[in-house]
Amino acid sequence: MKVLVFTISAILFLGISTKAISQQVELKEDKYILQFTGVIITEDTELSVPGVHVYVPKGGRGTTSDVYGYFSMPVLNGDSLIISAVGFVKEHLIIPKNQKEDLTVIIRLEQDTTYLPEVEVYPFPSEQMFKEAILAFRLPSQYDNMNRNVDQAMLNKIYRGTAIGASGNYYYYSQTQTNTYNRRFQTNSISLLNPFAWNQFIKSLKRRKQEK
Repeated sequence: MKVLVFTISAILFLGISTKAISQQVELKEDKYILQFTGVIITEDTELSVPGVHVYVPKGGRGTTSDVYGYFSMPVLNGDSLIISAVGFVKEHLIIPKNQKEDLTVIIRLEQDTTYLPEVEVYPFPSEQMFKEAILAFRLPSQYDNMNRNVDQAMLNKIYRGTAIGASGNYYYYSQTQTNTYNRRFQTNSISLLNPFAWNQFIKSLKRRKQEK
């Protein structure tokens, strides 16, 4: 009796094992390992998108696109993939079941734009204080600007900082050239003994005194 029960159990075990092995063989025959490659770009500007995650949730396989938006990973035909990136809408892609060769695609991602509600920012604790500060604020008038621009001290400062003009350069160059020509056959004279130099010096002092 025990031999009969052991024989029946062995036959059932062998039958179940044979069926499981046959199913695995059929699964292996239906599945093909493919090299899935592609480039990920934006939908509107067609620029490459780096750092995009391309993965198979059920298989636990995945990769990330490089700086040029390129990626490459092994997949099986019939796999369901998810393409996700920060700032873009998540995409789903299914490898065709009848696909037996390597697959190359171009994936376009749509930007995920989120519009935030309007926020009002005031430089004061309350809106009432802000309105009072605006009403009490006094803008400078055009007369204030005119008085500041024609102030004598300001004009003197501008005059002292102004570079010599074209006529002044011409006068200085002509005077220097004339003096050089006149002194080519004699030694240079001392300005302390030149009455014309003293005359120019006194005129410049009077001119500066009048400006002040």
